[in-house]
Amino acid sequence: MERDLIAGKARRAAAPLAATALLVGGLSLAQAPSATAAGSVVKVTGSQGDWQLTVDGSPYQVKGLTWGPSPADAAADLPDVARMGVNTIRTWGTDATSAPLFDAAAANGIKVIAGFWLQPGGGPGSGGCVDYLTDDTYKNDMLAEFPKWVDTYKDNPGVLMWDVGNESVLGLQNCYSGDQLEQERNAYTSFVDEIVKKIHAVDPNHPVTSTDAWTGAWPYYKRNAPDLDLYAVNSYKDVCNVRSAWESGGYDKPYIVTEGGPAGSWEAPDDANGVPDEPTDQQKADGYTAAWNCVTGHQGVALGATLFHYGNEDDFGGIWFNLVPDGLKRPSYYAVKQAYGGDTSGDDRPPLVSDMTVSGGADGVPTGGDVTISARATDPEGDPVSYQVLFSSLYIDGNGSLVPAAATGDGGTLTVKAPDKVGVYKVYVKATDGHGNVSYGSKSLKVVAPRPAGTDVALGRPATASSFQTDPTGGCPCTPANAVDGRSDTRWSSDWSDPQWLQVDLGQRTSFHHVQLAWEAAYAKAYTIQTSDDGQNWTTVTSVTDGNGNIDDLDVSGTGRYVRLLGAQRGTGYGYSLYEFGVYA
Repeated sequence: MERDLIAGKARRAAAPLAATALLVGGLSLAQAPSATAAGSVVKVTGSQGDWQLTVDGSPYQVKGLTWGPSPADAAADLPDVARMGVNTIRTWGTDATSAPLFDAAAANGIKVIAGFWLQPGGGPGSGGCVDYLTDDTYKNDMLAEFPKWVDTYKDNPGVLMWDVGNESVLGLQNCYSGDQLEQERNAYTSFVDEIVKKIHAVDPNHPVTSTDAWTGAWPYYKRNAPDLDLYAVNSYKDVCNVRSAWESGGYDKPYIVTEGGPAGSWEAPDDANGVPDEPTDQQKADGYTAAWNCVTGHQGVALGATLFHYGNEDDFGGIWFNLVPDGLKRPSYYAVKQAYGGDTSGDDRPPLVSDMTVSGGADGVPTGGDVTISARATDPEGDPVSYQVLFSSLYIDGNGSLVPAAATGDGGTLTVKAPDKVGVYKVYVKATDGHGNVSYGSKSLKVVAPRPAGTDVALGRPATASSFQTDPTGGCPCTPANAVDGRSDTRWSSDWSDPQWLQVDLGQRTSFHHVQLAWEAAYAKAYTIQTSDDGQNWTTVTSVTDGNGNIDDLDVSGTGRYVRLLGAQRGTGYGYSLYEFGVYA
C-alpha cells in the first residue's frame, strides 16, 4: 500500500492491515494436483491507449476485491462476493493451499489474480531484505518455485493472471539507500522480468503483471521488465492521480489497480492527539465509489481494479478497511456492490454512525475515569440499533486488537471507564442492526495519570539522565526534560542497558510526600527513589522490586534538592521509558 514510510513510527508500521498478514504460507508443502477443467485463455489486446482484457475472446473488465479469508473459507464466502457483482479477487501468495480458492472461484464465476510474494514486500520492507544484486540462491529458489505453481494451476478456470511481487520497489528504501538503492531497484525489476519470462514459457495463456505501491515504480519496470503484459499499482488517496502519472510517463502498457479505496492511516491527517484521524464510514464508502470512478474514467488504459479489502478481521486495520469485519456488512460493502452493478434492490442497508465525540478526548482523562461518548446511528429501515464500545492500544504498545469496554447509557450517550494505562487510545463505537450489518465510529482518547494531591515541584525543573535516545524514531529524541514537562505524549527514554538514572533539580532543598511515575511500555521492574542535597551523595527513600509498568503512585517521605529515579532492572528488553516523573509537595 502506498504510504509515507517513517521508520519506527507506530502509526506507519501498523497501518493498517498489512498485506503480509494475508499471505498464504507453505512453500515447502507438496505440490497440489493440477485442475482437470480447461483453463481460460486471457489476453491483453488492442493498441496504445485502446487496450482491453479478454477472456476466451470476450471483453473483461476487472471488478474486483482483494481477498483476505483462507482458501478453505472460499466456498462459503465467494457466493456473497459474486452477489456483489465482483468478477475477480486478488491474492498475495500462491502455493499448495490455493487449490480450494481457485476451485471455489471458478464455481462462482470469479477469477483470481494470483500473487507471488517477493521480499521486501508490503512497502515497509516486511519479510526481510534481499540483495538482488548478489543473492543468487534466493533468486534461483523463486525462479524454480513460482513456475512450479503456475504449472500446477494454469489449467484451472479460476485463474485470470499472475502477479509477481507486491510493493517491493518502494519497500527496498527500508533496506538500502543512495546509489545502492537505485541499483537494487533496477536489479529487482530485472529479476521480475526473469520470472515473467519463466511464467510465460510455462503458461502462455494468462498475462503476468507486477504490483507496486506507487507509480514511481513504473519507470523501473519500463526500463527493466519489458516482458510484463501490464502494470499494476496499489493506490488509495492518490488513486485518481494514477491516470496523470501514466500519461506523463510515456508508458506503452495498460494497468490495473490492485489495491484501492479510501485514504489509509498513513495518508490521513493527524488529529489533536497526533494520531491519524480515521474517516467516517460514510467517507470510506464514498472513497470506494470515487476510486472506482477514477479507474473506469481512464478508458482503454485502466483495465479495472481489485479494491481493498474483503476481509473479516475486526482489529485496527480491519475496521479501517474491511468490508465485512467479523462477517458483518458495512456501508462500504454496499458502496462497492453498487459500483460493480450488484443487485441491491432487496438489501437491508446498514446503520450509519455519525457525529461521534469523546469527552476530554484531547485534554486527557485520568486512568479509570469516566469517558462520555456521543454517537448516534441512523438505520435506513428504522431497525433497532445495538451499541458496543471498544478500545485499541495500537499507538501505545502496537497491539491492534479491539478490547470491549463495559458501557452504560443509551445509543446517543455512552459512558465507559478509561483504561488503566496512560497514552493515546482509539475508541470505537460499533453499531449493529440485527440483520448482519454494522457501522463503526472512531475517535482518539488521551488517557493521563490521575493527579495526586499537592503541587508537582518537579514540573518544568532542570532534568538530567545517564542516557537518552536521540534517534528520530518513535517520537524521539526522548530527552530527560520530557519527563518533567507535564505532558503525557512526550517521554524520556534511556539506552537499553542497566543501570540507568533520571534526576531532577528542584532548585532548593524541598520536602515531598508523593512520587508518581507514568511509564510507557518499557518500564522498570526494579528501581529506587533517592534524594540528595549536592547531586553526588544519595539517600534512598523507597525501593521497588516488583514493578509492572503503567502508573506507580508512591507515598514517600523525602527531603532534598535533587530527586533521582535509579533503575536497576528493566521490565522489557528495551530501555527505561517514562512519560512523567512527578514529585509532589
